[in-house]
Amino acid sequence: MLYDPSKISSNFFVANIANHASTLRSITFDFAKMLYLVGLGLSDETDITVRGLEVVKRASRVYLEAYTSILLVDQSVLEAYYGRSIVVADREMVESNSDEILRDAQTEDVAFLVVGDPFGATTHTDLVLRARELSIPIQTIPNASIMSAIGGCGLQLYNFGQTVSMVFFLDNWRPASFYDRIQENRTIGLHTLVLLDIKVKEQSLENMARGRRIYEPPRYMTVSQCAQQMLEVEEDRKGGVYGPDSLAIGAARVGGKTEKFVAGTLQQLCDSDHLLGPPLHSLVLLGARAHELERDYAREFAMDKDIWDKMWSDQYGKQ
Repeated sequence: MLYDPSKISSNFFVANIANHASTLRSITFDFAKMLYLVGLGLSDETDITVRGLEVVKRASRVYLEAYTSILLVDQSVLEAYYGRSIVVADREMVESNSDEILRDAQTEDVAFLVVGDPFGATTHTDLVLRARELSIPIQTIPNASIMSAIGGCGLQLYNFGQTVSMVFFLDNWRPASFYDRIQENRTIGLHTLVLLDIKVKEQSLENMARGRRIYEPPRYMTVSQCAQQMLEVEEDRKGGVYGPDSLAIGAARVGGKTEKFVAGTLQQLCDSDHLLGPPLHSLVLLGARAHELERDYAREFAMDKDIWDKMWSDQYGKQ
C-alpha cells in the first residue's frame, strides 16, 4: 500500500516524534578525547573563540603556557571568565615535563592555552610532535597573533618578509643572526617584524650553576632597547642594511584596548618608551617597497611628521 504524503496529518509526525523522544534522550555521543591547543588572542579573557571556550569548559585539565608571551590580564581573571581552574605551564614543565601535560590525553580532553595563536612558537610544535609519538589525537583552535594583528600599524601584511627575534644582549653574548634575515628582507624591499625578548622565570648563571631554584624578576624588552641594539649591530657589521635614519614603527600591546603605535627613524625610536608605555612591545622596520597608502596611514603615528616625510622621500616607495 502506497501512502499519499498529502494525506498524512501533522498529528502523525507529532505522535512519532513523541514515541521516539525517550530514545533520542538516551543517546550519548562518544566524542574522541584529545589534546587541544587553544589560541587565546592577544588582549584579554574575552578574546578566546566560542569553540575555544567550549573546549576549556569541558576539558578535564587546563594548562596556560606562560613564558613565550603574556596576556594583558591576570590568571585569576581568566579563571573567573572560563569558570575553570588553570595550571600555569612554565618553560620547565613544557620542555622537560611534557608527560604531565599529555597524561591521559587519550582518555580525557586536555586543553593547552597559548597567548596569540597556538603555533606562534616552536615549543608548541615540539609538544604536538611528542603527542603524536604517543598516538594522542590533536586539534588546534587558532586565534589572532602578532603576525596578523601588526597590520594595525598601517603596513600591508603581504609586504612583510621574514619575522626575526631580538634577545637581550649580554656583555659576552650579542647574537646577530637577525641582521642577515633583515638584509634578505631589505634586498627585496619587504618590511621586517621584530619580536622582542621576554624573560619570565629565568635563573641567573650563578644560581643555575649552584643549583638554586631562585628566579630573576620578569623582564620585557622595549622598542627603545631593540632599536639601540639594532644600531649597535649595524655599527659592528657596517653592512648598510639599515641606519639611524631608517624608518620603523614601534608597537605596544597590539590587539589590546590600550594598543599604541609610534613611528619614526630608528634613532628616534631609541627614545620612544615613554610614548609607548608598558609591555609587550614589537618593532617593524620598513622596506623600501612601501606603498603610498602605507606611508599615509603610518604617518599618523609619526613622532615628527616632517622628519617622516623627508626620510620617506629619500628612501622609500622606490621599488
